[in-house]
Amino acid sequence: MLPQLQAAHRNARGRRGRLVPHSGPTDGEQSTGAGKTGTLRAAIFGVNDGLVSNAALIMGFAGADQPRTLIVLAGISGLLAGAFSMGAGEYLSMRVQREVLERMLHLEAHELGSDPDGEMAELAELYERKGVPAELAQSLAVELSKDPETALDTHAREELGIDPQEGLGSPWGAAASSFVTFSLGALVPLVPF
Repeated sequence: MLPQLQAAHRNARGRRGRLVPHSGPTDGEQSTGAGKTGTLRAAIFGVNDGLVSNAALIMGFAGADQPRTLIVLAGISGLLAGAFSMGAGEYLSMRVQREVLERMLHLEAHELGSDPDGEMAELAELYERKGVPAELAQSLAVELSKDPETALDTHAREELGIDPQEGLGSPWGAAASSFVTFSLGALVPLVPF
């Protein structure tokens, strides 16, 4: 049974296909940046959690043959409790993530300031692993390391996978997005009552 499951898993992964450069239509695949800040993710989770959790709560009260006013009160209570909980959770999550990324950038800036030659060699090695010939990788690393801001930006992107220009996400934006969309999702199962 295990070999069949492994084969099915490989086949399912293979269906996604590799992303390669192409000249065809983009069908709107360019990002507006909302997904990188965490706000879009928070909104999607918020509406989903609002729908599911409040629907379950309301169905529980309705299934127990409770009066309509009690069902509405439970639904409103679930909406408010869930919205505040989701908003606070997203705020804390994004705040911690932001602090970790800021710390990583600070450490990288420190490494660039205290060991510029080692960091230049590290950058050249990163480019070589990407297939850039050694001489060109070294030359590229030297040029990018001349300006401290460019060097930090390049190391952040290439080494850490962080895009400092896009920002590190807004805890308040994610919290507000989650709060509002949870409320909207939780309102849907409440409307019939």
